[in-house]
Amino acid sequence: MHLGAALRERLVVLHRSSPVLSWAGWLNVGLVGLALVLLPFDHRVVTGLNVWIKPLKFAASSVIYLWTLGWLLADLPAKAQRAVRFIAWGVSVSMLVEMLCIYLQAYRGTTSHFNIGSAFDGLIFGLMGMFIMLNTLLIIWALGLSLRHRPFGSAGYVWGMRLGLLLFLVGSAIGGSMVSHMGHTIGAADGGPGLPVLGWSTRYGDLRAAHFLGLHSLQALPLAGWWLHRYAPRWRNSTQTLGIFAFAGLYAGAVGLLYWRAMQGLPLIALH
Repeated sequence: MHLGAALRERLVVLHRSSPVLSWAGWLNVGLVGLALVLLPFDHRVVTGLNVWIKPLKFAASSVIYLWTLGWLLADLPAKAQRAVRFIAWGVSVSMLVEMLCIYLQAYRGTTSHFNIGSAFDGLIFGLMGMFIMLNTLLIIWALGLSLRHRPFGSAGYVWGMRLGLLLFLVGSAIGGSMVSHMGHTIGAADGGPGLPVLGWSTRYGDLRAAHFLGLHSLQALPLAGWWLHRYAPRWRNSTQTLGIFAFAGLYAGAVGLLYWRAMQGLPLIALH
């Protein structure tokens, strides 16, 4: 099947399975387009990058997150789907509020995260924090559902989903560490020299690398579990489970290493 046709088919299946998360993802696709349109015409800079780079990155990440979550939760059995609908609505609203805050602050030419420079900025940051916490609680609920009700799929995929949700929460906790520091750069103020587009500091520790890797376990671990089933079909369930636990351990170790390096003030890639 042609790649484009295969992608369309999967998006149709996703929309039928989880219309709320599907539509929320499409709204973020629209926000990606908006940032791309504004980027060439607005030359303002915030923390060393064009003002629309951060909204663009967050909107793209939101598309991946919402559609991945919709796909994963659809694999829970029918008796869990009532709870899944609550989770889908809560996550969709949480992400929409966060994105509106990020785009509003970009329009104003200022930062959205860790910004308490005025009462209004503090209100926006507090609002974002409230809905990020709601999103985190909903993912804890989703993890509980995946442990209580076995999702459809192979042993590797099922444990990839469960462990992916767990490590996603670890990535979220690293976001909480940023809040406690009121910034993501360790050893300097946010906004110094950084990697192209990503902006991660090339001179000091930056918690965003560990945060990024932790959050994207939601895609990496279920995909690894699916890969095990597809390309090692003769492996027994216990062997698939052992394999995905081993991969998850390595993945968690990489997240931990990036976090430790950042807390020591060491950049992911040092450029002087």
